[in-house]
Amino acid sequence: MRSIALAVVPGMPIFDLAVPCHVFGTDRPGLPDPWYELRVCAIGPGGEGAGDPVAARSWFAAHTPYGTEELLTADTVIVPASADVRGDPPPELVDALREAHRRGARIVSLCSGAFTLAATGLLDGRTAATHWMYAALFAERYPAVRLDPSVLYVDHGDVLTGAGSTACVDVCLHLVREDYGTEVANTLARQLVAPAHRPGGQAQYIEAPLPERTDDSLAPLLHWAAERLHEPLTVADLARRAHTSPRTLARRFHAATGTTPLRWLQGQRIGRARELLEGGDLPVDRIAELCGLGTAANLRRHFTRAVGVPPHDYRRAFRARASRAPAA
Repeated sequence: MRSIALAVVPGMPIFDLAVPCHVFGTDRPGLPDPWYELRVCAIGPGGEGAGDPVAARSWFAAHTPYGTEELLTADTVIVPASADVRGDPPPELVDALREAHRRGARIVSLCSGAFTLAATGLLDGRTAATHWMYAALFAERYPAVRLDPSVLYVDHGDVLTGAGSTACVDVCLHLVREDYGTEVANTLARQLVAPAHRPGGQAQYIEAPLPERTDDSLAPLLHWAAERLHEPLTVADLARRAHTSPRTLARRFHAATGTTPLRWLQGQRIGRARELLEGGDLPVDRIAELCGLGTAANLRRHFTRAVGVPPHDYRRAFRARASRAPAA
């Protein structure tokens, strides 16, 4: 069973506390059993926060028997948004994160929790994400970190930083995908009524307000295309299906997803390739055909660019992780 420690200090936002608890602390049908072991760890002066209620914002308080000791022994430590991005994070939490990382834990920050993570020095010289509203302040306070305010999250393996608010869901689904594979993450996403992997990033929200809701949703088109990834779909094909022009489709696509139709298609095809690599022994050339990438060489090129490793290495690494995981 994989263990996750959720570090909490007074004043943390409720949403950032609730999402990890909902994802990692709830047993659901159709998912691996046992699931994660989630412990909410209160961090107080001297590390003696266990047993005391931790007041978050407004009326909410977290009551937990766990403290720094459980945080230091967890496989993954999650740091929710900072209570005060303009002040220094609690030194007890900073020290605990450094020690947990030294012991081999994966450290994850949500939203402005990147400020706390940056204070540990673990992000120095690395790319990181946080809420786009705090980009200027973050860059001023932590110039040694390369901030990318446009992405939903940045994963370095041992350290992961997420963007603002609802990106907490994206980060948690990504962790499930890394731990249990694409199929399990997709099953969980359907149960949460959330996209398994959102294309684009925060960039679509930085300069423009959210687009007005209309009755011409792209959902039917995306569903239609996702069932035909093996076909040589083009933007013109998608536009005809949506009864619109390619230019209008591109505009609607960017407003709804933050990316282009072709990039969305490519992301879906890479996701399908991951599922096929995880779930069987099909040869790479057959997987390339089934996910619409044509040839094995084309699959290797696009898969390596998107995922960071070639298909064969990904399959081998996934099976190695799966062999150490609880059975589904």
